[in-house]
Amino acid sequence: MASARDFKRRIHSVKNTKQITAAMKMVAASKLRKSQGAILKQRPYALKLKEILRGIASRTDISTHFLLERRPIRKARIVILTSDRGLCGSFNSNIIKQTLLFLKENESTFDEVDLSFIGRRGYIYFEKRPWKIHEYYKNVFDSLTYERASVIASDIIDEYKNENLDAVFFVYNEFKSAISQKVVVETLLPISKKEIGEEKVLIDYLYEPNKNEILNEILPRHVSVQIYRMLLESSASEHGARMTAMDSATRNSEEVIDKLTLMANRLRQQAITTELVEIVSGAEVL
Repeated sequence: MASARDFKRRIHSVKNTKQITAAMKMVAASKLRKSQGAILKQRPYALKLKEILRGIASRTDISTHFLLERRPIRKARIVILTSDRGLCGSFNSNIIKQTLLFLKENESTFDEVDLSFIGRRGYIYFEKRPWKIHEYYKNVFDSLTYERASVIASDIIDEYKNENLDAVFFVYNEFKSAISQKVVVETLLPISKKEIGEEKVLIDYLYEPNKNEILNEILPRHVSVQIYRMLLESSASEHGARMTAMDSATRNSEEVIDKLTLMANRLRQQAITTELVEIVSGAEVL
């Protein structure tokens, strides 16, 4: 049976754990606010870029650009966005489950599939499993910038242009709120006509140098912006999931402390009662 000293030691240990989880919750909340701010700043630019792309696409032959080309999907790439660290609830496991489901559902659709990773947790899971790994982009979330997203986009676009890839899919957590994230499988390439729209615009503009060159400039930038947006979504989702997980851990620690304290009090009361019984029994003998 545990002694009073054992209970005291366990209560002290759980209190230390509670302090750590509470501190991690505060850190995650601070990072979440920054990530939300970054999304709000990036969103108007992404919407405006899509509006410009839609306007140009409605006045030119968009089928001539290789990023809009339709060809049989034989070689596909899945880019998996997870976190570099754990302690964020089911954030990473949900991504992995959705990726495995997507691979199973499309097993007969693609002739070749390779995986790329942004985030250490996804890479650790798949590196010892029988899927081909193309690239692991390290430490992306340590310094998340548009420039880093552009480098990733450039690598993907070059391979798509050289027909080393026929389709690129991203699996990531879309940020809804601090307590809600949605796993999304999004087709990055080829860019769908539905995404950029095909409606006719009544007002026309003067283009310099010309529509095709502007389209050639905007389409790769559109890919970079979408990758940057998905990285921001994943980052905010991670911090939200970690904040929620640490809040739950802190509350669980409080419950454990209360239970241990109650058990320690009962043990102490039992010891006091035993001593009183011994005293009374001794007095009666005398």
